[in-house]
Amino acid sequence: MSINEESLEDLQFNNGDSFEKVKQKLKDRSKKVAQTKEMLKIQTREMLSKQAVKVAKQAEEHEKFINKVTHFLGVLTFGGFCFLLGARPQDIPYVYCFFYVIFVPLRWIYYRFKKWHYYLLDFCYYANTIFVVDLLLYPKNEKFFMVCFAFAEGPLAWALIVWRCSLVFNSLDKLVSVLIHLLPGLVFFTIRWWNPTTFADMHPEGSARRVSWPYVEERSYLFTWLFVVPLAAYTLWQALYFLIVNVLRRQRLLRDPEVKTSYRELSRKAQKANNSWWRLSGLLGDQNRMLMYIVLQGIFTIATMALTYPIFLSYRLHIIFQLLKISAAVWNGGSFLLEVMPRQVILKEKKKSETQPVQTREDKEVATTENKIETNISPETE
Repeated sequence: MSINEESLEDLQFNNGDSFEKVKQKLKDRSKKVAQTKEMLKIQTREMLSKQAVKVAKQAEEHEKFINKVTHFLGVLTFGGFCFLLGARPQDIPYVYCFFYVIFVPLRWIYYRFKKWHYYLLDFCYYANTIFVVDLLLYPKNEKFFMVCFAFAEGPLAWALIVWRCSLVFNSLDKLVSVLIHLLPGLVFFTIRWWNPTTFADMHPEGSARRVSWPYVEERSYLFTWLFVVPLAAYTLWQALYFLIVNVLRRQRLLRDPEVKTSYRELSRKAQKANNSWWRLSGLLGDQNRMLMYIVLQGIFTIATMALTYPIFLSYRLHIIFQLLKISAAVWNGGSFLLEVMPRQVILKEKKKSETQPVQTREDKEVATTENKIETNISPETE
């Protein structure tokens, strides 16, 4: 019995030892797989960054030509859009949806490379996504339309004016930024006042008031769907934004200060200028600037949403507001071209002139070393 027990113990020991070895081998393999995956990630990132640098250098070399082409296409497209706005206003929502589906994903790719991709969590992109859902899936829903109207002619429209968005045709980035804030208001303007397809759903004949859709007379109904519900949707966005940026991705943002968010960039510019925004955001101390940013943005949203009430009821006021937005974007574009752009060109030329002497020195050093090598080699060959 003792021999059998010893043999059983040996077997159990061997089995346990072999199991540990297999376990260790599996661990080693999983480590190797993880290492290879990490190496592949690093290599792909390096390859992509190298390709991006090459593309950026090529773009810099042909910058003037690219600006000319962008300006040419931008002016023609804007002119075509204005023609379509008068000739077929019912097609404007589809033009807007096409613009959003094409250019926002492209912007995400570009911003991801520049480490600006957290900008796409801003309220304007949240609102534009809701607009596309409304226009494509629920085009006849009056309540949904009013919520979108409050967003488009409230915070988005006034952000275009307050943040000085510039209509610059030779800058695709600035052009897309303007259109994201400007187009939604024009879309909902055409649906409310100019869209022939909604005439059948408008108020009965015999009324002296201008034809519009949706036709609403109850003040409480307007207050609910132009103010209360949009404000609740905005609050939901603010909570999600805070959760993602300040909780879930907090460590990632702390590790990489080059990653830009709206709050980071706005704070940096305000601190540099030492303007009223910087002083207001610091009322509760430096540690509570993010909280003050949320409060100030909330006040801005409430104020601008309240202004949509008279705009929704008055055709003339709505027309004036459209002209104000377009005029502000064009004026800011002119200011950028005449004041900001020349300074940027001068700075670029200075940087080029500073880097050129360094390059010429390096070239001379390389040439002298090559000449020394040739002189050392030539007697031996002879």
